[in-house]
Amino acid sequence: MPFIPHTDQDIQEMLDTIGVKNIETLFDEIPDELRPAPLDEIPSGVSEMVLTREMAERAKADGGMLSFIGAGAYEHHIPAAVWDIAARGEFYTAYTPYQAEASQGTLQLIYEYQSMMASLMAMDISNASLYDGATALAEAILMAVRLAKKKGKSIILMPKTIHPYYRDTVKTIVSQQAIELLDVPYSKSSGQIDLKALDSLYSQDAAALVIPQPNFFGVLEEVDALTDWAHEKNILSIAVVNPTAMALLKPPGQWGNQGVDIACGEGQPLGVPVSSGGPYYGFLCCKKAHVRQMPGRIVGRTVDSDGKTGFVLTLQAREQHIRRAKATSNICTNQGLMVTASTIYMSLLGPQGLRDVALTSHENAKQLKAALTAISGIEQVFKSPFFNELVLRISKPVDDVLAALASQHIQGGFALQAVYPELGNCLLICATETKTKEDISRLANAMQEICSNSSRFAASI
Repeated sequence: MPFIPHTDQDIQEMLDTIGVKNIETLFDEIPDELRPAPLDEIPSGVSEMVLTREMAERAKADGGMLSFIGAGAYEHHIPAAVWDIAARGEFYTAYTPYQAEASQGTLQLIYEYQSMMASLMAMDISNASLYDGATALAEAILMAVRLAKKKGKSIILMPKTIHPYYRDTVKTIVSQQAIELLDVPYSKSSGQIDLKALDSLYSQDAAALVIPQPNFFGVLEEVDALTDWAHEKNILSIAVVNPTAMALLKPPGQWGNQGVDIACGEGQPLGVPVSSGGPYYGFLCCKKAHVRQMPGRIVGRTVDSDGKTGFVLTLQAREQHIRRAKATSNICTNQGLMVTASTIYMSLLGPQGLRDVALTSHENAKQLKAALTAISGIEQVFKSPFFNELVLRISKPVDDVLAALASQHIQGGFALQAVYPELGNCLLICATETKTKEDISRLANAMQEICSNSSRFAASI
């Protein structure tokens, strides 16, 4: 059954009623040069049976590999109960909760999620989520500029240690809004933000400093010093963090003497599977003083006239459907299903469980580093402390090494040269709690053979 069930006769009757010749005429005000080209390369529709078979074949091609790729998307163990509950009809197909009296379950779940995220980040307020980590950072930057608007500040200090895809997304979103993004270089030895360069880039027009933890290289930044530096310069601080790491490391609300102003990031590590490129969701937290500039939904808890607890959307005057062009953002939705999974995941694991996941991931990354750097031709690039990812330089072309590993059903990491040309033959590699000693040994043995020019891999190198 097609999504739009109108027959050709139905359509013609409607066109005749309004006196229009065809559907194209309804859009005749659109200039020809703005109309899309024909979608000639898109195949015609297929049956459910054919589509199911094709997707199963693609899943076989994609799956079954031992993955050491991180780079912003992390493979964690997800208890079976998480998606058994999240996939219930009450959550899976729930509509937007604008009608509070009919949406108490959804609203309560979002409220619980907000409470957990605010606690994990040590911040005052969390919203109901955003599209993904990259757009969450863009919204955090727009929020910071609005907060600094009266002072005429529009420069954002953007470290190059931020995920390169995040930086690209932010540039796309803010480039037409008179916001300037200044790249802050990193130290070639530590992989951390270059503090001397940061000092030289500061100007009176700076609105905020973005601080990653850990950064894209897996390196831990000097977050206390960076946060205090921002506040000393009277600019806002924006944290971009891995939420799993925050169960082990100092959370953003405790950085420096005052904590950061805004914290954001990607929520996928909290119970959302790595699944063919998505889905994802972004989280955003802030200090209470900034809440009226926070984009997206916020759910609050109150009591009704009988004194019973109830949940409602609050501060909606910030939203697009209320203030139209004066809204804080065009984002009026949230990734409700992903948030549902994350709320269940965090509830099942609890604070100690999340800490155990983070600690085990870190320990596995240390074992991974030890096993790989013991191989001749592989060295660690940055000597700074790291969380669960690190950068390695390999004596052979990285693309060839990855292809050789793939032939052994191993996804060996993320090649950095395309996004960091100065890091040629460098590999970003990751370990989470899902990796065993046997997994690490398997990768190390394969890398040993590749780096020693074993004839077994000669055809792939």
